[in-house]
Amino acid sequence: MTTETTPLRGRVCLVAGATRGAGRAIAVQLGTAGATVYVTGRTTREKLSEVGRATETIEETAELVTAAGGEGIAVPTDHLDPDRVRALVDRIDRERGRLDVLVNDVWGGEHLLGPSFGKKTWELDLADGLRMLELGVRTHAITSHLAVPLLIRNPGGLVVEVTDGTAAYNGTRFRENLYYDLAKNAPIRMAFGLARELEEYGGTAVVVTPGWLRSEQMLAGFGVTEENWRDATEKIPDFGVSESPVYVGRAVAALAADPDRHRWTGQSLSSAQLAGEYGFTDADGSRPDAWGFIVANETGNPDVADYR
Repeated sequence: MTTETTPLRGRVCLVAGATRGAGRAIAVQLGTAGATVYVTGRTTREKLSEVGRATETIEETAELVTAAGGEGIAVPTDHLDPDRVRALVDRIDRERGRLDVLVNDVWGGEHLLGPSFGKKTWELDLADGLRMLELGVRTHAITSHLAVPLLIRNPGGLVVEVTDGTAAYNGTRFRENLYYDLAKNAPIRMAFGLARELEEYGGTAVVVTPGWLRSEQMLAGFGVTEENWRDATEKIPDFGVSESPVYVGRAVAALAADPDRHRWTGQSLSSAQLAGEYGFTDADGSRPDAWGFIVANETGNPDVADYR
């Protein structure tokens, strides 16, 4: 392998929240580029998280990273526990002495979102709403607080916040319910603020969003697999603009490998936007633009094919 095929060889990455979905795909694509990737989450082969899915574990993610050409290291971590996160960062420091890329992808609140659709703030279960904020905001704040000091030891570090929705889209629309809206807008502001704080250290911070993501949970909800996902378009034609997790994984890997990535600092980026910039495709060779389609669909009747 060459530096052209493995541009991240020798780089150390932490993907917080890599059990499944976007986090797993990001970790694997970083591994494909040759990186050492620490992957964290709460679901292991011995213990389930509140998400309740035993079909994906952080150990499996680490094995996929290694199989892809990198080195995957699974570290069970609850990112709401500062002591656990501190121990994680200390381990990375002890074993590698550096951190080049931090990906804040922790979420795991899908099970809270469904029952809250269409409800006003005062109608929602307060505990569920606050849990969304813990999972989507507090985890990211704790992880950045404890991991960034290691990241800035060497110039050129990259922080990637992962969310749902671009700054342009979320900034003018109300997302599902107040708690979810706050949870998915917070990473946008975190990236904006961290970009300013990292400037003097030569670091870069961005926020990246996939489009309509065909995560394992999403596919299960539609009763399909990645192999036959198009069957779901018979009931929901708009699902045709969805994307596999590979797409956002390639987006983050392309960013991490770009020596000129600082031009993006502080910005909100989508997988489709970065595909256009870096020339990669989704796993099936297409370039879906879910956010472009969603916006166009608000005022017209766009053809899904025009956004793939």
